[in-house]
Amino acid sequence: MTDDGTTTAGATGRLGYEQARDELIEVVRRLEAGGTTLEESLALWERGEELAKVCRRWLEGARARLDAALARPEDGDGAPTP
Repeated sequence: MTDDGTTTAGATGRLGYEQARDELIEVVRRLEAGGTTLEESLALWERGEELAKVCRRWLEGARARLDAALARPEDGDGAPTP
């Protein structure tokens, strides 16, 4: 964890969706509250951008998995054909 309360950028790629989302919510809350220096605000903004990318990748992956599952042909009983 850094001095501004965020985790390091190196750990971003290993975050799960919920972790990234929760940290992004905290970053937004801190930015909206104000009271940070310009340097702190920029660091928070950059961290927020990284976290948003992590969330986007997770959601795109989930969408691709869902699309693949929906594209599988079904047999007569409604179950997907292996």
